[in-house]
Amino acid sequence: MENIDNKALFKLSYGLYAVTCNDGTKDGGLIVNTVIQQASTPLTLSVTISKANYSHDVIKSTKKLNINCLNTDTPFEIFEKLGFRSGRDTDKLSDVFHWKAQNGLAVLSGEIINAFFLCEVTDYVDLGSHGMFLCKVCQAVHISDTESMTYDYYHKNVKPKKNTKKSGYVCSICGYVYEGDDLPSDFVCPICKHGATDFEKV
Repeated sequence: MENIDNKALFKLSYGLYAVTCNDGTKDGGLIVNTVIQQASTPLTLSVTISKANYSHDVIKSTKKLNINCLNTDTPFEIFEKLGFRSGRDTDKLSDVFHWKAQNGLAVLSGEIINAFFLCEVTDYVDLGSHGMFLCKVCQAVHISDTESMTYDYYHKNVKPKKNTKKSGYVCSICGYVYEGDDLPSDFVCPICKHGATDFEKV
């Protein structure tokens, strides 16, 4: 759409969270910036996830998830392991320290999260490219007062700087570089699944 400047979206304030799930054989999860408190009685959170993510299908089927609130000590490797590969063919948490909560789902190390929520999905809203899960909070635990990781903090302090030595186009979301003179209009980033409109020429 001609009236949409995608850079405007970067001005919206978001936190970053690791949402964990289990498909029955292995733990999984992903990084999201779409956790919102919707109500206090009963305590209800919403989590919106792209349908392209394997975790979307797992959570829709199992109807449970854990939300891990990442703090500013979270290293980039956590974003790589949970955000830049698919749980369809990868055991994402095999080399990420975690423990199991009473609902059987993973909770990440207290060194990189400052709170976590155990949730049951009560409703689902189809939003086209994404699905919104409305969740009842079964348990909420405060771990520390370490500052929460925000989308802005991640881009300024955690995400590696763009590699401008390569010619082509770079994804402004995750930093993936497409090498070539022309970027196809229907190109989708293989890492973060964003489209060609989120790429910049380098």
